[in-house]
Amino acid sequence: MKPDPAVADLESFLAERGEPLLRTAVLLAGSKEAGEDLLQAALERLLKHWGSIHGSPEGYLRRTLYNLAADGWRRESAWRRQLRLLRHGTDMVVADPAVAVDLRDALVRLLMQLPPRQRAVIVARYWEELSEAETAAVLGCSVGTVKSQTWRAVRRLRELIEPGSGRRSEQAGKKTS
Repeated sequence: MKPDPAVADLESFLAERGEPLLRTAVLLAGSKEAGEDLLQAALERLLKHWGSIHGSPEGYLRRTLYNLAADGWRRESAWRRQLRLLRHGTDMVVADPAVAVDLRDALVRLLMQLPPRQRAVIVARYWEELSEAETAAVLGCSVGTVKSQTWRAVRRLRELIEPGSGRRSEQAGKKTS
């Protein structure tokens, strides 16, 4: 029995780009296990359409990751329970002395408090370092939507980091208008 050439191509692609794609999936899903599951689901879809994809399959796979993550956030009520658990855990001090690990943990916890679309935009723009146009193409929305969601997400992250900071800036904006 001959090996399927699509599987061989996919294995080659994953050997080259698998690690960054897994990092993106973990950030979108919130945990390593959920990220692995998300990437697996996206890869299953990619393999189904492997022959019809022109150019690099990475764009297709990234868009599938973002869409599957957003679908999961909308669909699963259990996600809300997990989010509440994560919010209660923000006061815990991580025993690991590595500052980088602490910062990453804090960042993921903050990201988990953002709405799904804002989280996807932040991950694409700042973690994946995509331009506004690239982010819009991956997420299937306009550049204006990327800009507004980024602005809202950054404002919300500032509020989470410095409680009350977002309200002060909004009140200051109302006084000057």
